[in-house]
Amino acid sequence: MLYRKFGKTNENVSILAFGCMRLPVINNYTKQIDDEKAIKMVRHAIDEGLNYIDTAYPYHGGMSEAFVGRTLKDGYRDKVKIATKLPCWLIKTRQDMDKYLNEQLERLETNYIDFYLLHSLNKGSWEKMKELGALEFLDQALEDGRIKHAGFSFHDKGEVFKEIVDGYDWSFCQIQYNYIDEYNQAGKEGLEYAASKGLGIAIMEPLRGGNLVKSIPNEVISIFDLAKTKRTPVEWALRWLYDNKYIHVVLSGMSEMVHVEENIKIAKEAYSNSLTEAENDIINKAKKAFQDRIKINCTGCEYCLPCPAGVNIPQNFTLFNEYNLFDGQNHKNASRFEYNNMDGEQKASFCIKCGKCETHCPQNISIREMLEEVDNTLKEQQ
Repeated sequence: MLYRKFGKTNENVSILAFGCMRLPVINNYTKQIDDEKAIKMVRHAIDEGLNYIDTAYPYHGGMSEAFVGRTLKDGYRDKVKIATKLPCWLIKTRQDMDKYLNEQLERLETNYIDFYLLHSLNKGSWEKMKELGALEFLDQALEDGRIKHAGFSFHDKGEVFKEIVDGYDWSFCQIQYNYIDEYNQAGKEGLEYAASKGLGIAIMEPLRGGNLVKSIPNEVISIFDLAKTKRTPVEWALRWLYDNKYIHVVLSGMSEMVHVEENIKIAKEAYSNSLTEAENDIINKAKKAFQDRIKINCTGCEYCLPCPAGVNIPQNFTLFNEYNLFDGQNHKNASRFEYNNMDGEQKASFCIKCGKCETHCPQNISIREMLEEVDNTLKEQQ
């Protein structure tokens, strides 16, 4: 297993982390983790040198942290570092923060948490947590030893990410990043900005929820097949991340022992700056093949907002582009589900075709026409 220094924490972490969000379950019931299989998988990874376990309060319907506590008995707690997260959306008062942290310590059966994150920060939740005293809470938890390092996970735009990085003396952060999300959310610019501040950087969704393995278009597979060195889609995705010296640890949500074995094998060989020019070219071509599937060139600038009818134009376009990005039917069904469960008038179907949005769009998108196509594609089939 290869290790990297986790930014200013000065902790040496395995480049592979075990993400405890997609563990094997019994009868497809999320809350019923298959302990026999899952504990064997996690402990095998630890025996092979993995030392970073990532969980969170809501994973597996609230059962994941307790699972980690059970798994790390018999001396395994001393071999790893635990990362878990404060459920910011459940926080109503400053007292709630201590309540949840103390509950998490009990679930995990530990006296301290190595890496503690404010979970899934965006512009709104960041402002809310500051107002409720989260930064003072982190200071106190660090001082009294309940947590060793404070960080945050993130889902929003790049400028918001930089604002949060500069808003507290963080030790580390966790961002979504993979070879097709290089310029989404925090993106490459945010990653390098956090690195310049000395933050440890953990990567989530390295396989885009498995879509970079299970739902790859045939044209992308054909590109990978051209490579001199044959690699699985998993290895291409992970090697691209590990090649970046600013990335310290990659979270993988492994649900079968075969996943564990493959991930470990890759993490024993994937040094930074080890991909050849030809291999980087293969990945760039694969990325371009994905990008060619993007139907609407929306940058999410929001100049089209507010819509007089209340339509969330950028979100509709994001869902439509996501629908077209991968071939898997499960992926397409998920995009349809998310569209049909959007709040009220935010859906494309509520467009009144006034055209005000198009006068402000710097990409010159035919917004009215495209919103109609979004609705025709994603609406519930009668």
